[in-house]
Amino acid sequence: MSDDRATPPRGRSEQVAALRPRYTADLADGLDRFFEPRRDTCPWCGSDRLTTRLRTTDLIQHKPGRFVLDRCRECRHTFQNPRLSEAGLEFYYRDFYDGLGEKQLGRTFGGRTKMYVGRAQSLLPFVDTPKNWLDVGTGHGHFCEAARTVHPGTSFDGLDFTDGAELAERAGRVDRGYRGAFPELAGGLAGGYDVVSMFHYLEHSTDPARELEAAHRALRPGGHLLIEVPDPDSRYASLLGRWWLPWLQPQHLHLMPVQNLRRRLRTLGFTVMAGQHAEPHDPVDLLAAVWLALDAAAPRDDLPWLPAPPTALQRTLRAATVIAGIPALVLGTLTDRFVVRPLARPLGLANAYRLVARRD
Repeated sequence: MSDDRATPPRGRSEQVAALRPRYTADLADGLDRFFEPRRDTCPWCGSDRLTTRLRTTDLIQHKPGRFVLDRCRECRHTFQNPRLSEAGLEFYYRDFYDGLGEKQLGRTFGGRTKMYVGRAQSLLPFVDTPKNWLDVGTGHGHFCEAARTVHPGTSFDGLDFTDGAELAERAGRVDRGYRGAFPELAGGLAGGYDVVSMFHYLEHSTDPARELEAAHRALRPGGHLLIEVPDPDSRYASLLGRWWLPWLQPQHLHLMPVQNLRRRLRTLGFTVMAGQHAEPHDPVDLLAAVWLALDAAAPRDDLPWLPAPPTALQRTLRAATVIAGIPALVLGTLTDRFVVRPLARPLGLANAYRLVARRD
């Protein structure tokens, strides 16, 4: 739990026990209310030529439910169908980035300074001294903190629909933290920024087109938009199937091929200045796939959405499964970093892409 909060520290077992009654009550009503009606048309282009691309479960938190990703045969947009409802978004995001998951995710995001610096440097060929920068989906502001080393004269603000942006402001990682939905806040931010960034944010949005429109409103004419998202055209998506981490079900609602995003930006009044695939590739695909498979095969850890804690035998079997998988985890890590990473782009294995666009 963050030091910015006044909640007294508790052990994980105590946290789980305290959360279990609420999850038990939520699940007593069934899962149907967590999903909207299934769509018959593509949310990106409107075509009714849909095909199922993936069926999977929640491989990260192991919350109950099955999730389907459909792909449009016309524009190749991939989207969750049926999509999570407002109640579903609340249920499946709860204790992922905050609460029970806050400490672990905080360590993960806080330890990726090199990646954040690379993202900030991607703007240097186009503008080296932006005055104001808004990072949308900022989380706890770790990107902004690292980006100051690249752009020391820039004022960084953060926006997030969780309380992360407010915590980032109190921690000094951002100058101003906005909490809420970007499309709803953009009117009050109109023309206020030289740069808007969205790093692995659009795929979480219920309506990516509205997010792009909001970015256009928040930017000054001549300002720049940086977007980084998972690449659904990565060959890893097919090779690894449901074990490909960027599917991240049920949090990821939309996965956009780069051509679709380029065309939409042009329609909205942007000029795409650059596209990158090798630079934003995160070399974790094989490691993550091995871990997800091991975690799925092992008995569950103690989780508040399970009816009861695991037994001593189940805990022992889980530990044994993880220990047995250590050689595969090490091999996956070495292959990701030293074999695949240099060849990710030419082999079509890059798991993300980044666009830099200028508002006309």
